[in-house]
Formats: sequence, C-alpha cells, structure tokens
Amino acid sequence: MSEPQDILPLDSWHRAQGARMVPFAGYSMPIQYEGIIAEHRWTRESAGLFDVSHMGQLIIAGAGAEKGLESLLPADLAILKEGRLRYSLLLSEDAGIIDDLMVTRRGDHFYMVVNGATKMGDIEHLQAKLPTGVVLDHMKEQALLALQGPQAVDALARLASGVAELGFMQGGAFDIGGGTAWISRSGYTGEDGFEISVPSSRVAALAELLLEQPEVKPIGLGARDSLRLEAGLPLYGHDLDQTTTPVEADLGFAISKRRRGEGGFPGWFRITRELEQGAIRRRVGLAVEGRQPVREGAMVVDDEGSEVGKVTSGGFSPMLEAPIAMAYVPAASAEPGATVTLAQRGKIFQAKVVPMPFVPHRYQRKGAAA
Repeated sequence: MSEPQDILPLDSWHRAQGARMVPFAGYSMPIQYEGIIAEHRWTRESAGLFDVSHMGQLIIAGAGAEKGLESLLPADLAILKEGRLRYSLLLSEDAGIIDDLMVTRRGDHFYMVVNGATKMGDIEHLQAKLPTGVVLDHMKEQALLALQGPQAVDALARLASGVAELGFMQGGAFDIGGGTAWISRSGYTGEDGFEISVPSSRVAALAELLLEQPEVKPIGLGARDSLRLEAGLPLYGHDLDQTTTPVEADLGFAISKRRRGEGGFPGWFRITRELEQGAIRRRVGLAVEGRQPVREGAMVVDDEGSEVGKVTSGGFSPMLEAPIAMAYVPAASAEPGATVTLAQRGKIFQAKVVPMPFVPHRYQRKGAAA
C-alpha cells in the first residue's frame, strides 16, 4: 500500500479523538475509534459522523456542460431539477465502469462527487472528453462530512434550520456553524443521513459542533465498509471496475430511460445488448453458511472445482450476526435461492444467493420529487 501523499483537513482532529489511522486512497484515514462493531451499531441506531474529505468534489460549468456530461454519463440530466442528485457512472467505450459518482444540478453548474482513489484519473478523463468551453474546477479547498443514521436529522436540524425538509437525493445551501455549507440528504450506509460540503478551514469547528450533539459519534472506515456491505452498495475498486459493466453490476437503474433508447454515451451498444439478452455474469448477494466470513478474492467454483466467479466484498454482518458477501456469479446461478460453492484458502463454503440489500434501506423520501 502506498505511503500517504497528502494530509486531510481533519487529520489531527481524528488523532485527538483516538482514531487508529491507516493509509487509504493516498491519505492517512481513521479505520476505527472505539471498535468497528460498536461504531457500526451506533450508526444503525443513532448517528455516525464520517470524514469523506478524500472524495473528489468537482464543479462542471459552461454552456455545454449538460450535453457534455450526457456524452459521458448514462444519466438524463435534462430532467434533473435544481438541487436534485443522481447516482451515475463514468463509462469507457466498452461499457466498463471508470467510476461511480453523484451528480447534482446547482444553479448554472453541476456539482459532482467522485471516489477518492480515482479522482485524479476522473478529472483527466473529464477534461479530455468535455467540449471546449466547459470548465472543470476541482474543489480542493472543500472538505466533506457524512452524518448517517436514524437520528442524524435530529442532530443536524438543531444546527442547520430547514435541513429536515430535504427529501432523499435533494440538496441545498444552509447556514451552519457561522457559515454556509452545501448539504444533501444522501450517503452510502443505507440509513437516512446527510453529506455536508464545507470549506476545509471550517470543517474542524463543524465536526466539533456535530460531536457535541448527543446522538453523534465519530465513525471510521471499517464500519463504513461493513455498513455499505449490509446495504448492498458496491465499492469502486472492489465490486466495480473497468472490467465490469453496469448490467453485470446490477446497476441498470443508473441507465436513464431516455438514454437507453437514444444512446449517445460510451458503451451504449454493449449495455443495450446486455439489457435485452442478459449479461453472462451478475453481481449478487450471498448469505454464507456457518459463522466464518469469506473475504474479497474468494473463488466461486463449480462442481469440478473450477473457478466460475469471485467474491468482491465479504464480512460479518453486525446486524444479522452472520457472514454476508457480494460476488459475481454466472447468470444461471444469479437468481435468489440458488446455491453456490465458495473456496477460500483451501476451505470450502456453501452460500445461497439472496436479495439485496441485506439490511433494509431507511432513506427518507419525504418530499423528494423525481
């Protein structure tokens, strides 16, 4: 693993909270504070504060921004209303996933959040492909926090008047902690919650303010990973990469209806074929027998022991108290109820394909229009 290349704005704050730091996406980041299972359960029951400042925050502006982005993403941005977010995909010509991301219409520009480990490559790709006159600004001076859990709205509403009126996948500018922040009702845990973009110069004070709320505790990368796994949400570089297509990854919902019909984005021909005929493999959820979790890299094997698929995420679910995993399996084994055999370090495991999410999503859709 490479040495940290940069220091995030909350580095010293994490250490003061007793975080155990690890290298991640070119930074030193907190993996846990008091323990992964305790932090996981706290987020599911109350409100967890995550530092996601390693993510790339981009502004894409100019007269051709909408059409330029539609030439690279399968989203229907023409119908995206002010302050609304969309989950989308940056695609290669052969339909491989370069990155998964969130895009928001904000006034005269689009605001995009991309993965931390891929952000520099994403920026190069966007700059090379967007039309002349479209400007991309990498918001290096912005930090990003995520407040997730059923009591997140109670804690945040005390500090940002009106934030409770946001619906899922909706954002706006709010006064908080003596300044303005962009807050969206979104996140990657399956819980109700918010993401808060704030200048780096103010993020430590805001983190302190949030931590003063009785519902809130700081949460590390370890619980962030187990939470998104329970929520059935793929992680780029593990469950998604340039060898996987949106249909294989069970992300067909990210291909907007209009775009399916008219195309005009990379990989459209292959995606159309896979939507009509089916992909040869699919990302599925697995309930693993026994108590021992299987990890990323475990093989899916056939009756002869030959590899036919691979586990891309796996672990022990604190809420289900059982091992769960995500894997790519042949289409013939992708229906719920199918049994598959897994091989890991010379051991054999039996698993059953189950619907995802493993733990129900609890997004707050109140007031959220299309």
